[in-house]
Amino acid sequence: MNASASALPPSALNSANEALTLRLPSSLQLKQQLPLSNGLNQQVALHRQAVRAILNGEDSRLLVIVGPCSIHDPQSALEYASKLALLAKDVSNEMLLVMRAYVEKPRTTVGWKGLAYDPHLDGTDDMAAGLTLSRELMLEMLRLGLPVATELLQPMAASYFDDLLSWVAVGARTTESQIHREMASGLSMPVGFKNGTDGGAAIAVDAMRSAAHPHRHFGVDSQGHPAIIQTAGNPDTHLVLRGGHHGPNYDRDSLTKINAELNRLKIPTRIMVDCSHANSGKDPLRQPAVFNDVLEQRLRGDHSLIGMMLESHLFEGCQPLSAPLRYGVSVTDGCLGFGATEQLLTTAAQRLRQVRS
Repeated sequence: MNASASALPPSALNSANEALTLRLPSSLQLKQQLPLSNGLNQQVALHRQAVRAILNGEDSRLLVIVGPCSIHDPQSALEYASKLALLAKDVSNEMLLVMRAYVEKPRTTVGWKGLAYDPHLDGTDDMAAGLTLSRELMLEMLRLGLPVATELLQPMAASYFDDLLSWVAVGARTTESQIHREMASGLSMPVGFKNGTDGGAAIAVDAMRSAAHPHRHFGVDSQGHPAIIQTAGNPDTHLVLRGGHHGPNYDRDSLTKINAELNRLKIPTRIMVDCSHANSGKDPLRQPAVFNDVLEQRLRGDHSLIGMMLESHLFEGCQPLSAPLRYGVSVTDGCLGFGATEQLLTTAAQRLRQVRS
């Protein structure tokens, strides 16, 4: 199915005030069309368990979610993934590198919503093609041996690739949403909740508590029918600090306060720092400074710091979504180039190796 919203038949519009509709394939149909092999299914299970082991302190490696702010070009995304797969092997004793494969983008007002929504980058919003392309890309990344991560923004889209993911983010704008907390409670992989845009952790902490409990909620089953979804609760959640309106929140004082609150509520103290967004002042070239500061705190004994997140593409910076596009450059937030990313992670791995030896 490859139709776009612009190709809707007149019958799809009943009146000027009603929404246009176009039926999508069910998640079951897409999973049957692009199945996960037994071998890759076992690989995903092992990657999920590896992430859980880091969260639970059973694995001393650093968890690093790294990759483009968003994927807009399959070719450059797979080239990046190929490079990352080689780097992941080199640092595998010190770090677990997880490919950031973000195919949905939250918007404050309007703008490009991501590969799953508008894969042709032309406003036609061919979501059927977008979901197919997103699943194809994630499968290719798995074949390279990489764990895959994404931000789940639209709960109805989650079921199209939830079986491929080893880690999931719930973003700052949606952490407060009951719908996303219910969704997270039924996911089979670890979930990181980002702090709210105000920089405070209270909303994310509430989300973690909610997601840990069972829920019954409205949803859609694998065949596309409305359903009551019953979840078991997700014990594998953690906090992601991304800063806020008043600046960064990865400093020692902020972490001390947040850990005290987590301890008070008897929530495991496991924190990931997003080195981008407000923590870097939205300057992608400041991400290494944030990363190294957090690494230093971890090396000094703060074991609540289980990982970091980096926005990284083949080449640094960002560009407007207009032709001609530069290859391997982000069309959303600015990214660190792969060369600088490789140097940063290789040096960090060396420091971690020295501490362990």
